[in-house]
Amino acid sequence: QVRLVESGGGLVQAGDSLRLSCAASGRTFSNYDMGWFRQAPGKEREFVAAITWNGANTYYADSVKGRFTISRDNAKNTVYLQMNSLKPEDTAVYYCVALVSTATRTPFGSWGQGTQVTVSS
Repeated sequence: QVRLVESGGGLVQAGDSLRLSCAASGRTFSNYDMGWFRQAPGKEREFVAAITWNGANTYYADSVKGRFTISRDNAKNTVYLQMNSLKPEDTAVYYCVALVSTATRTPFGSWGQGTQVTVSS
């Protein structure tokens, strides 16, 4: 099973950028499609982005398309989320998770502790 640790969050102003990282333990990391989700206060956790096991295909929520980029480095067991042109509505705790598949975007396994992103206006 893959264990996940997110990092890179912080307090930024609208229009700024952040890059989140998700470090995974386990030799099978490269076998999994991976995704980023986020949860804002008082809201349900929502899908943000997904990437196939080999990095060949990526998928995004409409709300972040064109601003966020998901990538991965299987040699480093890490998946990234580059976030540009941040908006106050991007404020949330961000989580990475393994996916059953990018098609279903269904998470499985353990969630990490998340990393807080706060965007001030």
